Amino acid sequence: MQHSTVQGHLAMNLVVSPELSFPIVVDLGYEAGDPYAVRFTFHLPGDAPVTWVFARELLLDGLGGPSGEGDVRIRPLGGEPAEVSIALCSPNGHAVLHARAAALAAFLARADRLVPVGRESIGKELDAELADILRGCDAG
Repeated sequence: MQHSTVQGHLAMNLVVSPELSFPIVVDLGYEAGDPYAVRFTFHLPGDAPVTWVFARELLLDGLGGPSGEGDVRIRPLGGEPAEVSIALCSPNGHAVLHARAAALAAFLARADRLVPVGRESIGKELDAELADILRGCDAG
């Protein structure tokens, strides 16, 4: 049986200032039923978890160069091991997080094995066709 989700856990650094950051746990999620999106659930000390949903392609593009123009901006930081900066903006404030690029790339590779980039709509079309076929079997 093929799984329809990809999940992972990652420690990211929440950057408070250039001199201060602290690690937080982030749950990563990808679902075949929503193939264009990735979910990051941030577990902040003393607060309820916060989930951000944004484009898988935005994360993929951000590993190689600056990506995003709105509430989510991602860019590589370089160095060894290479890191990625993820800036999140909302009406309630903003946050900057740093994550290991290799860990994010591994998560995206697992998602790509489930639903390859560029083939997202094909899966939905096949699901719809299969449902139509199965409905026809029930009527006969």
